[in-house]
Amino acid sequence: MGRKPGKSYQKRVTDINRIYDRYAKQGIPNREIWRSYIYPVYGVCERTFYNLLKAPTKPGFTESEHEYPNLFDMLKDSDDDE
Repeated sequence: MGRKPGKSYQKRVTDINRIYDRYAKQGIPNREIWRSYIYPVYGVCERTFYNLLKAPTKPGFTESEHEYPNLFDMLKDSDDDE
């Protein structure tokens, strides 16, 4: 029986996929995306990087948005009032 992935794992996968999508659309090669944008922040090897890109399709993993608002959401609203 498999374990359900933790919230920090889900966040890491979501963040890495978001970074990858942003730079892949600009035509930057995968290895350069990993070397310049993923490894310095997350410290994962290249193989793990590729596994994380495939993670949302693995069974038991659901990519979900935050259920609760965070502090940054509240700050955006107060900036709109000015």
